[in-house]
Amino acid sequence: MPPTTQDGLPGLALPPHDLRPTITDQFQAFDAQHPWVYRVLVQLVEQRLAGGAQRVGMKALFEALRWRHPHGVKGLNNNYTALYARRLLAEHPQWASVIEVRRRRAL
Repeated sequence: MPPTTQDGLPGLALPPHDLRPTITDQFQAFDAQHPWVYRVLVQLVEQRLAGGAQRVGMKALFEALRWRHPHGVKGLNNNYTALYARRLLAEHPQWASVIEVRRRRAL
């Protein structure tokens, strides 16, 4: 008996790789639909710095955001942490020593 495959089942086919939205595309769509998320992240960084923090981790901020707004952050993907970090640093360069970012591998 030949092995059963799921090819051709409805809903399982992925579009070709070059047609799938990138993480950056997904982030930009999420950010446009949820502008308050960025504002809350700014507030969280400011609160942590006022409390004496020397470093601020984006993953920790995401978890704090989820904890404070458990029903209001549907779609907040951990893949967005680096993109929000870069946005924070672009608009608040004085935080460069507080928020660490790594070299991007993909756009």
